[in-house]
Amino acid sequence: MGAILGELVTLLLMAFALGMDAFSVGLGMGMFRLSLRQIAKIGIMIGIFHVWMPLVGMIAGRFLSEQFGAIASYLGGGLLILLGIQMVRSSFKEEEESLIAPVGKGLLFFAFGVSLDSFSAGLTLGIYGAKTILVLICFGAVATMLTWLGLLLGRRVQGWLGQYSEALGGGILLAFGLKLLF
Repeated sequence: MGAILGELVTLLLMAFALGMDAFSVGLGMGMFRLSLRQIAKIGIMIGIFHVWMPLVGMIAGRFLSEQFGAIASYLGGGLLILLGIQMVRSSFKEEEESLIAPVGKGLLFFAFGVSLDSFSAGLTLGIYGAKTILVLICFGAVATMLTWLGLLLGRRVQGWLGQYSEALGGGILLAFGLKLLF
């Protein structure tokens, strides 16, 4: 019983750390004008990606070396940098519609980008034989809740910052992408 509790605490801490990515990026994306329904969908989508990405990572982790995890972090960082640059750029163009609005394909890219680090963690957990179901529940639930929190806080800040909120959100994405790369 003690070993399972210890593993649960460890996985929750890891899920919280990985979910902070979703929180930070959600804070930036929350500065779009989002309805509560969109926020709910985004949180659920991030949660789903934080379930299947580590699952794929855990399966691959049994077969691949740990070096692949670093590549996944670089890909995630690069994607967030591109999203951040595009978001900052689009904030200065009034008539252009943002390419990465968190709906449709933009939501898939958003969810994929913030979930790549979960893939990396899944690789490591797969190598060490962690309990798959426990990992997936922890990662999915924590990421969903932290995404909702970030989006709701970002929505609040958006009202205070007006037209500059999208540039700030893009800056947050850009900074987070740089953090992943370096």
